Amino acid sequence: MKFIIVGRNIEVTPGIKSAVEEKLGKLDKYFNPDTEVHVTLSVEKERQKIEVTIPVKGSIIRSEQVSSDMYVSIDLVEEVIERQLKKYKNKIITKHQNAMSFSKAFIEVEEPDDEEIKIVRTKKFDIKPMYPEDACIQMELLGHSFFVFCNAETDQVNVVYKRKGDTYGLIEPED
Repeated sequence: MKFIIVGRNIEVTPGIKSAVEEKLGKLDKYFNPDTEVHVTLSVEKERQKIEVTIPVKGSIIRSEQVSSDMYVSIDLVEEVIERQLKKYKNKIITKHQNAMSFSKAFIEVEEPDDEEIKIVRTKKFDIKPMYPEDACIQMELLGHSFFVFCNAETDQVNVVYKRKGDTYGLIEPED
């Protein structure tokens, strides 16, 4: 695996770099040697955050962990990614019909599919044209963390969502 490590408001010391490579290096058995692992380390007040993104053909494996100690965050992110890989292995490979990014040993081992995703509820509603700001207000009134709407400006289905720090995000399709 190839590590691309970036620091924001933190100097990536040799010790931190070594800890990241050692801990995330345990995931090496799941991927081909040329797989890139993007790691972003950041510090905000007492929050030591690590974001790991592993682009694989047709998908992205990602985890973000925060704690008061960077080394604890590194440990947590490795555990989460390993759990994701084991849980979704069959779905990732079947869905994309392409396991080029994963090691042969990982693909050939059968994992029990004990945590299958089950949709337990379906909602239907009218999508009314509105502006993103109005959609944010509607989302707040409903007490939801996201809201699907038809953008009155583009006539496309968009999603607004609540972000950390009482800000909002907008998801819109690419042209």
